[in-house]
Amino acid sequence: MPELPEVEALAHHLREHAVGRTVARVDVASLSVLKTASPPWTALHGRTVTGAGRQGKYLDLDCDGVHLVVHLARAGWLRWSDTLSAAPPKPTGKGPLALRVHLGPPGEGPGFDLTEQGTKKGLAVWITDDLGSIEQLSTLGPDVMGLTRDEFAGLLAGRTERLKTVLTSQRVMAGIGNAYSDEIMHTARLSPYATAGKLPDAAVDDLYAALRTVLSDAVDRSVGQSAARLKGEKRSGLRVHARTGLPCPVCADTVREVSFADKSFQYCPRCQTGGKPLADRRMSRLLK
Repeated sequence: MPELPEVEALAHHLREHAVGRTVARVDVASLSVLKTASPPWTALHGRTVTGAGRQGKYLDLDCDGVHLVVHLARAGWLRWSDTLSAAPPKPTGKGPLALRVHLGPPGEGPGFDLTEQGTKKGLAVWITDDLGSIEQLSTLGPDVMGLTRDEFAGLLAGRTERLKTVLTSQRVMAGIGNAYSDEIMHTARLSPYATAGKLPDAAVDDLYAALRTVLSDAVDRSVGQSAARLKGEKRSGLRVHARTGLPCPVCADTVREVSFADKSFQYCPRCQTGGKPLADRRMSRLLK
């Protein structure tokens, strides 16, 4: 899933390549991706792109007051092209293409596709002239990169959930997902199962420092890369996430995994849990 660094890099790419251009046409290949009906997508036609930004893991393209807001979900992506096909795609909802934005004469100018792989569709697009009307944005917690250490500590205070759960809750703090939460906890040498509100001050210090370092480094690696290279750039910078069975780059212990119904997380026992593997009930059932 694209998280804060990748979405920030996509916003930067759009600021560099889309701002100042005119939306010539929007093609909708999958009606289910649209979460708003008014204004219609045709309201973007003829408008100039005046800005591109990020709210948590949401991408916001400002077209002279009408916003195209995108959540890429788990398998969505933005694919930039210097020349897009002029032929409108058939709105069948089949295939990876969900929506196409022409930023110049179709067939002659640049633009981008919003795509999503797989059969489980979560990519979402809102078209609105009032960002406050999008419930998903109005319930976001503060952007994690804007937090001071004391503000961060205040968000953790009193919480009884596991640290992994709190770091990835967009209502608590916006921007961190499954991959970077694994990286942050590994860097801070903290267990994903630690109770967030019971961390000692020194651990909060380490966690905040790790958060700043991991996310800042990822943004620095990602911004300026072409959209096509961002996924590879993300994978190359990961130390434990998606590296089950490989040696930890810090201590050489084997990276372990805890699996759930539709997702998993990775950690290093020696670095994070005193050498003890965490309970993985799904894997335990499979091994019986």
